[in-house]
Amino acid sequence: MTAAAGRAPSARQDELLELAYQYVLVHGLAGMSLRPLAKAIGSSPRVLLFLYGSKDNLIRALLDRARSDELAAVAAFRDTGSPAGLIDSARQVWQWLADQNHRHLVGLWVEAYARSLVDPAGPWAGFAAQTVQDWLGLLASRQPHRRRGQAGAAERTAVLAVLRGAMLDLLATGDLARTSRAVDLVLRALRPGG
Repeated sequence: MTAAAGRAPSARQDELLELAYQYVLVHGLAGMSLRPLAKAIGSSPRVLLFLYGSKDNLIRALLDRARSDELAAVAAFRDTGSPAGLIDSARQVWQWLADQNHRHLVGLWVEAYARSLVDPAGPWAGFAAQTVQDWLGLLASRQPHRRRGQAGAAERTAVLAVLRGAMLDLLATGDLARTSRAVDLVLRALRPGG
């Protein structure tokens, strides 16, 4: 429950959270100040503090909202009904990560991921570890015969590392063709008999 003092969220709180989420997707969390945020979403810092109790609680609520988008993406991959294996699933994930329509969300994930590593006690505590487990869980679901073994864990960890590294490079450079070729090269090498 993100409401201050254990209150259940109101419709207005939900509306403001969604507006704030759209704001941080574009502007990020770095240096986020309540005054400009409140002005941009048609509220006031006082209302935000009343609803969330603190700026850190608001950030936690925004990260929970970002994670719900992440989990929706993971669920959508799981629900495709496709019998795709690990490598084909990794290609689908790369297409999703590389899609320009997801650029702000992916950028917010990267920011929260990095902050959770350098400030593990902050409002982003555990975000990186949760994200890793979410995506490893999806990849494990595409390895029905290798899921439990060390080799299967190493394969999906390698795939996730390649996807994450290429995603960071794509965000930094915008070079979709080069990063996509790199992902394809590594995934072909990981394919059995590749």
